[in-house]
Amino acid sequence: MKERILIVEDEAAIAMTIRDRLESEGYDPSIAADGDTGFRRASTEPWALIVLDVMLPGRDGLTVCRDLRGREIDTPVLMLTAKDQTLDKVLGLKIGADDYLTKPFDMAELLARVEALLRRSRRTSNGAQTDTIGPFVLDVDRQELQGDGRAIPLSTQEFKLLRYLCEHRGAVVDRDELLAAVWGYDGSTYTRTVDVHISWLRQKLGDSRAQRLIATVRGRGYRLMP
Repeated sequence: MKERILIVEDEAAIAMTIRDRLESEGYDPSIAADGDTGFRRASTEPWALIVLDVMLPGRDGLTVCRDLRGREIDTPVLMLTAKDQTLDKVLGLKIGADDYLTKPFDMAELLARVEALLRRSRRTSNGAQTDTIGPFVLDVDRQELQGDGRAIPLSTQEFKLLRYLCEHRGAVVDRDELLAAVWGYDGSTYTRTVDVHISWLRQKLGDSRAQRLIATVRGRGYRLMP
């Protein structure tokens, strides 16, 4: 059965472009053009994923996401935000959005985010608690990395950072997103925290020179390779 995806977007051209691309990838997408309709459909119909714009007529996307989580609806939510809406990105992640993408976006990046969220959702529903990273295994329950016949301890922030990259495997994740999701900082906070923690993770993965596992995408962020 095709996975159903709800697109809550009031800009018709964007909504149809997303719908057509998702259809071509084998999904079953549907469009809601305002927040109230989106909330009603999201809360009464089964969906594998919701693509949710922040700026909507009626109920805005942040309110839709908050209200869905308030009803204990845990369908994965990918939020779409304008370039200057850093605060909305932070709030969205704090109130229960699973990921966000900044407009304008590349359709290949949207698909990578969609596939990563659906993959994570399938893994959660199957009860899996590990992620594979090259020759290593991330044990979610123990919050440690296993490889080379030994357990490699991770700090809390290292674990959260690596786990987030695993959940978005193949997608480019920028520093602002990592700061918001892992540390709870907003985009106005200047810090090299992300770069330092990436460096520590690479050392533990033996990936400092080759960078075959965690790749730097210049000017954009980091990508955990498939």
